[in-house]
Parts: sequence; C-alpha cells; structure tokens
Amino acid sequence: MKSKLNSLGMGDMVYCDSAGILGIHSGEPADDRMRKHSLARGYQLTSVSRKINPEFDFDYFDLIIGMDDQNIKDLNTLARCEDDQKKIFRMTDFSKQKVYNYVPDPYYSGDQGFELVLDLLEESCDGLILHLKQEDANLNLRR
Repeated sequence: MKSKLNSLGMGDMVYCDSAGILGIHSGEPADDRMRKHSLARGYQLTSVSRKINPEFDFDYFDLIIGMDDQNIKDLNTLARCEDDQKKIFRMTDFSKQKVYNYVPDPYYSGDQGFELVLDLLEESCDGLILHLKQEDANLNLRR
C-alpha cells in the first residue's frame, strides 16, 4: 500500500500501519518468504510487526482493515463502540474483481500462496486508493 501511495504522490497524505491481533510476532520483520516475493515485485517490506492497540488504533486511524473473517470478528470484539465498528473493513471489500472475499494465510501454501496474497493485496490496494480518493473528494465538497 505504501509503495502504491508513494508512486501516486499520496505517500504524505495517507498514513498506514500494520498490526496483528495476537501480537505473537511483535518486534519481528515480515516473514522471509513474503519479503522475497514482495521484493521480486519491487516492494521492500521494512515494517516491524506489532500488536493492535484498540485504545490508540481506533482513535488514530480512519480505517481498520482485516484480512479474513476471523480478523473481522476479532476486530469487532476489540471495538469499544459503534463508531469503532464503523471503521472496520475486510481488505477484499475494496477489490473490484471479487475473486476472493478474504485474503488467505499464505504461510502453509508455498510460493503460490504468497503470490496469490500479493495479487489480492495489489488489486485490493488499488480499490482502497480509489475509495480514499472518493472520500477525499466528498470531504472537499463538504468544505
């Protein structure tokens, strides 16, 4: 997402971060295999994993995005109020192709799994950027 935003000149306009529900990989970089497959597509994954912090994240971020049904269920459990729940989306909600309705966990599916996840994320990120542009246009109209 950051790479796509930067290539469109939107890198300074949108702040995005990544967090896990359980935090079991907190402080660690992305999986070596994901970094390898991402690098082959021109993406450098430099972020370090952290556990979601509902007190901060729901206040700071406009959108909280999960990858699959379990993520969405967990995020809804962490939400403190209805306004928090309105911020929760599934990544594939932004997909135009709608081939998958979730992003599968690639860790047990070999190279093909990582490539599939990157395909889904690239396409969904494109849709998310369109969503952000539409939201920005709507805000500008209301100003």
